[in-house]
Amino acid sequence: MKKHPLPRLDRDQAIRARLAGVCRLAPGEVWEDPRQGHRVGCLDAGSATAVARLCHTDGLPPATLAIHDPPYNFVAFEQRRVDAYAEWCRQIVANTAAHLAADASLYLWTGADQNNGFAPLPEIMAMMRDSGFTSRSLITMRNQRGYGTQQNWMSVRQELLYYVRGCPRFQPQYTDIPKKVKGYYKDISGERTENTARGRGETLRAGNVWIDIQQVFYRMEENVNGCYAQKPLKSILRIIDASSAPGDTLLDFFAHAGTTLLAAELTGRRCLTMDIDPLFCEVTIRRLENYRQTGRTGWQNSNPFALELGQESGA
Repeated sequence: MKKHPLPRLDRDQAIRARLAGVCRLAPGEVWEDPRQGHRVGCLDAGSATAVARLCHTDGLPPATLAIHDPPYNFVAFEQRRVDAYAEWCRQIVANTAAHLAADASLYLWTGADQNNGFAPLPEIMAMMRDSGFTSRSLITMRNQRGYGTQQNWMSVRQELLYYVRGCPRFQPQYTDIPKKVKGYYKDISGERTENTARGRGETLRAGNVWIDIQQVFYRMEENVNGCYAQKPLKSILRIIDASSAPGDTLLDFFAHAGTTLLAAELTGRRCLTMDIDPLFCEVTIRRLENYRQTGRTGWQNSNPFALELGQESGA
């Protein structure tokens, strides 16, 4: 089995130097997909001007859903003070709000560093109280792997904040988990029923604790080697199916591995996404192109730059 690993693309300066020439976007530039109208911008999410460049509608309805995964490792690795990080996120939310429909949903991935007062989760929650959005849910996605020591509980969770404004679409989602636990009885229209007999699906409805989504690792087809914070495709598909309709436009200001763009392609939506790093913009575009060429959602055991690095193509 081939195995073409990449180091973290945000950290390895030697790899970055080797790949700099293959990036088709320079800072400030926007690539537009001629087939579905997706856009990828090498832009700063904190700049209202840059966001406006990406999100101009060309007469189309504004976006109904935004899914953002800002790099909260800035706080965990002490690269940015938590209060400064929260203010940066405030600007990102304001820039997002300017390009969302009146009835829209906003999902924010965030972290809770248990060694640092659970930052930045409480600061982000406090910041959002006067953002113009209404809180709807705090979702926990459980990782299969975690970190910790013998002196603490293993940390296996990722936090996802769900907000709305107006009255956006929401369609309940169902997991692959079968209904098995019986014993909660209730009278419905004079008939005694137990919990597995009620509800609209044969499986459990998704709640705000997600235990059925596999954390991305190198053996999975969707793996994008070199990306350090890749979200599972299934998690983004769940959000999109719940909070948007086919034909809608989606926003994602932190493209990273291109998961939201790919999920939009798979579900018949249009995605406007950006990343401040030209290398991750290139990863995002290549992931879409690779899917269209091969039907694969990533580069299992390989990477987006195998040819440039003199490795086997991984086709």
